[in-house]
Amino acid sequence: MQKLTPRFIGPYQILKPDSNVAYQIALPPSLSNLHSVFHVSQLCNYIFDPSHVIESNKVQIKENLTFETLPLRIEDQKTKELRGKTISLVKVVWGGVTGESAMWEVQSQMRDSYPELFLSGKFRG
Repeated sequence: MQKLTPRFIGPYQILKPDSNVAYQIALPPSLSNLHSVFHVSQLCNYIFDPSHVIESNKVQIKENLTFETLPLRIEDQKTKELRGKTISLVKVVWGGVTGESAMWEVQSQMRDSYPELFLSGKFRG
């Protein structure tokens, strides 16, 4: 299973404004499959801090513009009523080169894909 996480990579130099709300960015060759013009909502103002930079050669972006993350652990469990059905959810912490992020996932799908996460007995449900 692959996830996109709302993390930034860079910083990259702005080459020129494309319009009032878009900028062309100088991307490295490893990101040549991306369009180089980005809307301002996808950019952030960068204040230099070496700990913020993710080396772009560590992030392997695939043709479908995703990168792989793996589930590290399950932090929580809950049930949700949706259209008359009860759905069991688990809060999964995903990890990769960009750090950790947590997302609620359908428990049965996670159990099928990653049964080892449920071996501890804490989240057997």
